[in-house]
Amino acid sequence: MGSGKKYKGYKSWEFLEEGKDYKGFKLAKVLNRVPSKKVELSKSEEERVQEIIEKNILVSVHDHTEVFPEDPAEFVEHARVGRPFIGYEGLAASGLDAVFENMMDGTALMYSPDSWHWENVIHQLGMWQADIDHQDFVFIARKVDDIEKAFREGKLAMVISLESPPKIGEDLSKLDVLYGLGVRVMGVVYSKNNEFGSGLADIHDRGLTDLGYSLVERLNKLGVLIDVSHASDKTSLDAIEASKYPVVVTHAGARALWPSRRMKPDEVIHAVAEKKGFFAIEAAPHTTLTKNHPKHSLESVMEHFQYIEKLVGIDYVAFGPDTLFGDHVALHKVFAEYLSIKASSEEGLPPYEKVPFVDGIENPSEFPNIIRWLVKNGYSDSEISKVVGGNVLRVLRTVWK
Repeated sequence: MGSGKKYKGYKSWEFLEEGKDYKGFKLAKVLNRVPSKKVELSKSEEERVQEIIEKNILVSVHDHTEVFPEDPAEFVEHARVGRPFIGYEGLAASGLDAVFENMMDGTALMYSPDSWHWENVIHQLGMWQADIDHQDFVFIARKVDDIEKAFREGKLAMVISLESPPKIGEDLSKLDVLYGLGVRVMGVVYSKNNEFGSGLADIHDRGLTDLGYSLVERLNKLGVLIDVSHASDKTSLDAIEASKYPVVVTHAGARALWPSRRMKPDEVIHAVAEKKGFFAIEAAPHTTLTKNHPKHSLESVMEHFQYIEKLVGIDYVAFGPDTLFGDHVALHKVFAEYLSIKASSEEGLPPYEKVPFVDGIENPSEFPNIIRWLVKNGYSDSEISKVVGGNVLRVLRTVWK
């Protein structure tokens, strides 16, 4: 329903007392935090954009909808508290009908791998849903019908995703529990190896382990979409080959454009498409850069989109911006310094200009800028419909059954 979203102004945890029931923080502005530019269009082009938003189901397959503190000095303490403040206002402005919500599992794994225990996952699942259940704009999606319902009723369906399994050892029955708690998308590994396979940060790429093959089989049986965004190249290819159903990349770009292990080689991109999955383009700060656009902006992001679209076709591309509400660049910097993490992922990369935010796609509310860019650059309504949601729905109908 686009601009017809039925958001009534609810703020996270307003049914509790700040200072008594939980520790409060001064949070970043959800809308217009920075002067991120809107793609300039003619009046008729903008009208076309709004019509596309109204008529099509829009899906972001990777975002973090949490609002972070305004002061970066409070990021670490805020992470320890573990209480999410969801940017409902920004989600309403985004026009999105569904968003794959990854909570803070990626951040926990990147900056404190030992924190990604079973209890931590259950805590986050409960906290998010406790807040969501006190309002009526966002609801948890468990099947494709829920996404279609959100579109019809002017609401937003939140798909619970995990960027990696928690520490469950060989107890795959815990995957059943996670499914029962609403998890519908799961990565195989987050950057560093686990019991299931190698990650993109590992020097030695051993691929999917024996237990990893069992993980893929169990997720297929449950109807959980498998994501290889943070898996190594061999682990990605092994998982795609082993799966009965499409496997996806929810947030990455093309290594041919930017030589980072965080980006995917053509071989993996082709394998995703041949399995009838989708490859979604990300926009987290300083990821989807290109030699043509080394200053990260929407233009950099869309160069990755065009490369992959030309490589495998319009039917296999989507968007997973991987944004949040707050200072994303400062978040990376603060936690890296706090844990003394060496930025080894940047070794060997071409020179690029650091930016304070990704201009044009700074947070989830700016998803319509993607549509504006597509309109401005000559894509048809049918093509736009596919990449902003249609391709995702096709895959979900197969995997979620």
